[in-house]
Amino acid sequence: MRDAMSILIRPVVSEKTYALMDRGTYVFVVDPRATKIDVRNAVEQAFNVKVVNVNTLNRKGKSTRNRRTGVVGTRPDSKRAIVTLKQGDTINLFEN
Repeated sequence: MRDAMSILIRPVVSEKTYALMDRGTYVFVVDPRATKIDVRNAVEQAFNVKVVNVNTLNRKGKSTRNRRTGVVGTRPDSKRAIVTLKQGDTINLFEN
């Protein structure tokens, strides 16, 4: 099994994910090669919580264009994991 921090890259912080946190659901950017089982084990190991459900989605990178030269490129693709925890479990993402 790989290290938990090599699977979980960073949490997603937005208004929508803040609303999900109140219901015990957290969103992470994960390694594109990680499976749902890898994500489940990584979250349980890193935060000492019980994971009930894991949903994943692959996001294609947006296309970009350089205004001066007209060169077309793309932003990198990413994979996100939506993790639902057992009732009563929480993750303190912003503790000091």
